[in-house]
Amino acid sequence: MSLIQQLKQRATEGKPVRVGIIGAGKFGSMYLAQVPRTPGIHLLGIADLSPQRARDSLSRVGWDAGQYDASSFENAYQTGKTFITDDAESMIANQHLEVIIDATGSPAAGIHHTLKCCEHGKDIIMVNVEADVLAGPYLAKKAAEAGIIYSMASGDQPSLIAELVDWAETIGMDVVCAGKGTKYLPIYHQATPDTVWGHYGFTPEQVGSGDFNAQMFNSFLDGTKSALEMAAVSNACGLRPPKNGLLFPPCGVDDLPTILRPEADGGILPFKGTVEVVSSVERDGRPVFRDLRWGVYIVFEAPNEYVRNCFLQYGLKTDASGWYSAMYKPYHLIGLELGISVASVALRREATGATTTFNGDVVATAKRDLKIGEMLDGEGGFTVYGKLMPATDSLAMGGLPIGLAHRLPLKNAVAAGNPVCWNDVNFDISNEAIRVRREMESIFKK
Repeated sequence: MSLIQQLKQRATEGKPVRVGIIGAGKFGSMYLAQVPRTPGIHLLGIADLSPQRARDSLSRVGWDAGQYDASSFENAYQTGKTFITDDAESMIANQHLEVIIDATGSPAAGIHHTLKCCEHGKDIIMVNVEADVLAGPYLAKKAAEAGIIYSMASGDQPSLIAELVDWAETIGMDVVCAGKGTKYLPIYHQATPDTVWGHYGFTPEQVGSGDFNAQMFNSFLDGTKSALEMAAVSNACGLRPPKNGLLFPPCGVDDLPTILRPEADGGILPFKGTVEVVSSVERDGRPVFRDLRWGVYIVFEAPNEYVRNCFLQYGLKTDASGWYSAMYKPYHLIGLELGISVASVALRREATGATTTFNGDVVATAKRDLKIGEMLDGEGGFTVYGKLMPATDSLAMGGLPIGLAHRLPLKNAVAAGNPVCWNDVNFDISNEAIRVRREMESIFKK
């Protein structure tokens, strides 16, 4: 049966999939807007550090107070309502829950919640790409040992890219490049929360709507989020990241097979089987024709002359040689699509993309000259952005992952554009996220 048929059957049987979500920010709110419309799903709990923020989010997306006025998890279970709490651990431990969604955006929180899901036997959908890139290979191993599913979140671009890669490889195509679109100019690497809204063109009314976070949005603008997402794709799909970071070439959908092919064939790629992000604006700021700002893509290669001819016969857009073509999805609906992951994990026992290896890493890189004693303020902040690189290079240099570059004081100065390394900062090895990451590094250095 299809997913919706299975969900309807669960609803008819009075056995809905019971879900808990941690984090009621932008992504979480988008899921909250859709979940009441999905049969066979009972959102049993919402955990947020600020329960009032969760209530505000529910009100914003159209929930009535009567839907979430449960007095406890048990009461919510009995009445079909949703319980709001600030205690994520108690929600994960609840016997009635099947699937946990981590939408916190906090790497440390994502690691902690995944380990708790392993302890309590709960499947987890990791919206939190920051945590997945920081420690995904380690967490995926722990999840497999615990017999739970550790999944990417559908609607987020890494999951959608992984779906395209899976499609191509399942039908016998070789993936040459996979990635997404974004708005990029080189100056964006220096963007800060103070300058972000001007670059986006958002009005004060939009920003004041309630769920716009300047540092989070800046992490998309300054290239950090793109680096994280491409690292996640590399680690889920077995693709190799570029050696010296993403190039962000200006490229529309019609030019994907021409630009994103190997250098030997006239493109920009150093090798086949890599990831890249294309920009929706030319370097002079002009819009790219038929841009892919909101979408995802793959470029693939015909394995033989017969398939090459099929590309031509069925109207695929190719490069001049006819060997390279592309598929793309022009939009992604972010949290509005998260229900696909919930249903796939709970009903089919299939992740919608999952970390399988440690190919890509994202290292904190100085936005400006940083001085001894300065405090790093994490992704999207004023001090560093994240740069994608091969994990082997990151491990060799001792690069500080962007997911941990928060509230760590510098003990060495770092020049603008240079990576920040572990030996440049003071850190506490007893911190759970740091301990897990260092343990993972020791595993992959062997």
